[in-house]
Amino acid sequence: MSYKDNSPSYRDLILGVNKKVPLISGKSVTAINFDNAATTPPFKSVMKDIVDFAPWYSSIHRGEGFKSQLTTKLYEDSRNTVSRFVHSDSNNTVIYVKNSTEAFNKLSNLLYDSNKKNVILTTDMEHHSNDLPWRDKFIVDYISIDESGRLSLDDLESKLNKYNNYVKLVTITGASNITGYKNPIYDIAKLVHRFGCKLLVDGAQLIPHAPFIMNSDNTEYNIDFLIFSAHKMYAPFGIGVLIGPKNFLDNCYPDLVGGGTVDIVTHNFIKWNDSPERHEAGSPNVIGTIALSSAIKTLSKIGMTNVESIEKNLTAYAISQMKNIPNLKIYCDISKEVDRVSIIPFNISGIHHATVAKILSYEWGISVRSGCFCAQPYLAKLLNISSEFAQNRIANPDLYRPGMVRLSFGLYNSYSEIDILVYALSKISLKRNYYILKYQNMKKTLFDV
Repeated sequence: MSYKDNSPSYRDLILGVNKKVPLISGKSVTAINFDNAATTPPFKSVMKDIVDFAPWYSSIHRGEGFKSQLTTKLYEDSRNTVSRFVHSDSNNTVIYVKNSTEAFNKLSNLLYDSNKKNVILTTDMEHHSNDLPWRDKFIVDYISIDESGRLSLDDLESKLNKYNNYVKLVTITGASNITGYKNPIYDIAKLVHRFGCKLLVDGAQLIPHAPFIMNSDNTEYNIDFLIFSAHKMYAPFGIGVLIGPKNFLDNCYPDLVGGGTVDIVTHNFIKWNDSPERHEAGSPNVIGTIALSSAIKTLSKIGMTNVESIEKNLTAYAISQMKNIPNLKIYCDISKEVDRVSIIPFNISGIHHATVAKILSYEWGISVRSGCFCAQPYLAKLLNISSEFAQNRIANPDLYRPGMVRLSFGLYNSYSEIDILVYALSKISLKRNYYILKYQNMKKTLFDV
């Protein structure tokens, strides 16, 4: 069976999927978006639910008007929708934040204890958001990766043994935002729990693309904390999620205080609310929670197993076509046995990654991402960049900035779009000098066309 057989199309679910964009030639083409790992376009159902809700929008929690009661109900019900989607049990609570980055910063503040020597174990493959927030509060050590960029569970066990009772948290991405590798989070959970530690999974690149079970009957495989963002799963309006044990979060001093966080206040006494309220200071992003709930309902109707299957087929087809393009190198294990989400990193030798991304946009209307993808240590290892080079860049910020081009597919992308991409990459590869001369000094933007 070919990749293209029996592949349902969900393009009609997506808003703006047929929008025309300008090319440098002055012509217009239907946009092709292969930058879904950064932000996905919205579901039409999400935008409809937002418009339908907008006339009822009101304050939450203490208003007695009907609109306020309705808004409160929808806001609180959305937590149940989120919990069911990731199979989180009643011992956990859902805390809303702006995005995954804020969630990591919040949890790092909640876990911090200035009176204790605590270690955070993270990995060499993490997004900066799962690295930088820990550095100023904890001893941070990094679980290593192998030559293909895969996580070493042997090194994880070694470091758990090394730090013994000092490990406050092990925090690991569910799927890499560069290579797309899925980490064996349930095996990791079992190992981490054997050492009496807690596990946080960064689900930003995993939750939108595959089924996820946070809590199961076998508790040794449970995920203790989970973080993800709505804007990567077809729901704009800026909402993120932190899920964790309620009994733990109820005993954490809030990192942001003010309205909504307190039960009783006098000039010399404060009694904080229980979670999640104590960790959601100020007026919440109700619209964001409506969008997230709506996106979850649409994804659930499709079925996350179907989503994963569709995207795996798209990724496999793209790899099968790209691997034969001259001068193109893919920076991940491309064998079929590798468990991954729909991300492919690559470069074309002799052309700067940013220039390749620009050519794809200007010549074919294809959107991709280029650079370091907010994961510079991981990218440096994948590209075998020496520490001396990093020191030289610190001294000379204008020095060449290394990076890659990243493709990332959504459930609505098509094989015909990939065919256009492969044609474009082949042409760029064969006519490298032409495109370098054309674009190396070009200042013109597509708004100037």
